[in-house]
Amino acid sequence: MKEKSIELLNKAIADELSAVHQYMYFHFYCDDLGYDLLANLFKRTAIDEMIHIESLAERILFLKGEVEMKASVEVTKIHEVKEMLIMACDMESGSANDYNKWANVCSQNADSVSKKIFESLVEDEERHFDQFDTEMENMKKFGDNYLALQSIERSKNLAAGRPPEQ
Repeated sequence: MKEKSIELLNKAIADELSAVHQYMYFHFYCDDLGYDLLANLFKRTAIDEMIHIESLAERILFLKGEVEMKASVEVTKIHEVKEMLIMACDMESGSANDYNKWANVCSQNADSVSKKIFESLVEDEERHFDQFDTEMENMKKFGDNYLALQSIERSKNLAAGRPPEQ
């Protein structure tokens, strides 16, 4: 019974680790280009995913399981912002879908605490999806001007002696 929950919790850790790595890669790239808004969105999302890992690991340890800290996939090297956002939306919707299913499995195995953890993660993943989807819509509406404005804003801040947004 608890073995299935431990297995699913570790699968979630693997996916969350992959997300942390991917989003930090996107953060570094966007930050280098001066896209502060997007860079910070990717960074904040990666931090949220780290918090998810901590919650999942704590539950595994409570269930007397072994925490596996292996990412499920390698970082995909994408340099186009639109492609980054498409991938981020796909990752978040995929995670929300998986976590919904896994919450049901935990419920069927009489593990309501793990079920609640997965349900909470679904909320966060859907929020992340919405944030990335909003950025996709901004890209469609404003095109390359949207990215140029972010880069110009950083230049203005640096010229005025203000640090980039954090």
